[in-house]
Amino acid sequence: MTDELRTQLDLGPMDQVGFVFHDVKAAIERYQGVFGPFSYHEFDAYEYNYRGQREPCRLNIAFARSGDIEIEFIEWVSGGSPHKEFLDAGREGMHHVRFKVAELKTAVAGAEGLGYRAIWHTQFAEGLAVAYMEREGDPVIVELFEDKHNGKVVPDGIS
Repeated sequence: MTDELRTQLDLGPMDQVGFVFHDVKAAIERYQGVFGPFSYHEFDAYEYNYRGQREPCRLNIAFARSGDIEIEFIEWVSGGSPHKEFLDAGREGMHHVRFKVAELKTAVAGAEGLGYRAIWHTQFAEGLAVAYMEREGDPVIVELFEDKHNGKVVPDGIS
């Protein structure tokens, strides 16, 4: 991610760092001493637009906090997703950084104007949507997250 993206889109501070692991429970055991207690969730398949195709994806996710930063551990279970791509490439570890945005469609359009493309996105409910943005050469994916409910509404177990 470049400073250009942050400046052009007037993004606030990063609020989440996402990691992908083959086994989230093992990662929790390994890193709990660093990040403190995690909450663990097994989500049913939810449908995303993944590289232009509607695709159900099932993930196990754990959350912790380090000050103002949310730490997210993700384990891919099924379906197409950037998390599976990451694991299939032989990688584990830091995967994405997240920024909250006021209006996802506007932020995605702005990022696309800077050479990013939305590779995985959905709208969970009115005012609650996510898009993973990638650009060739960038080391991590940028997640743009619209949450007009401020974390108070969790439809179908999504947060």
